[in-house]
Amino acid sequence: MAARAWQRMLSGRRLDLLDPSPLDVEIQDIAHGLSRVARWNGQTTGTWAFTVAQHCLLVEELMGNLKDDLDGQWRLAGLLHDAPEYVMGDMISPFKTAIGIDYIAFEQRLQAAIHIRFGLPATLPPAIKRLIKRADRIAAHLEAVHLAGFSRAEGSRYFGRLPPDLNRSLRTQSPERSRRAFLKRFQTLAVAH
Repeated sequence: MAARAWQRMLSGRRLDLLDPSPLDVEIQDIAHGLSRVARWNGQTTGTWAFTVAQHCLLVEELMGNLKDDLDGQWRLAGLLHDAPEYVMGDMISPFKTAIGIDYIAFEQRLQAAIHIRFGLPATLPPAIKRLIKRADRIAAHLEAVHLAGFSRAEGSRYFGRLPPDLNRSLRTQSPERSRRAFLKRFQTLAVAH
């Protein structure tokens, strides 16, 4: 008997992990999963973990701060930048590197299916990838310093300096609240896209 390579979602969809179809991707499943996945392996302050859903919202917000005339489809791409983690969990970057290219290729296939499902190109333009990466690093710096016990100097050393005009604090919230916020922002961006 072949090993099972699919995940049953709460929506009833059956997502093939080896060959993900855009038809089996539902935003409710993504929001639900991301709102229950902890950033920093749960090693953050606060009553609840800082979720990947909260991180995605932060990255999308930071992208808009970095480029105020950013098209809605690219903001949507920013919101969905870590969407594969609704199935795969949030592995820290050093662990992804240790696992190797197979993990990265798997993540890219799932990301492409998610992008296609929501009307985005399977592969983003390089300039948008760079903008998402920049916002992602700023978000990681903020999270590290405000929630994960890093000093400001460590945040700058590992994630780069923060923009000088950025004054943003972070706090954790319940999974249900982060799920609702993620879905609300998705709906706003999807309508604009």
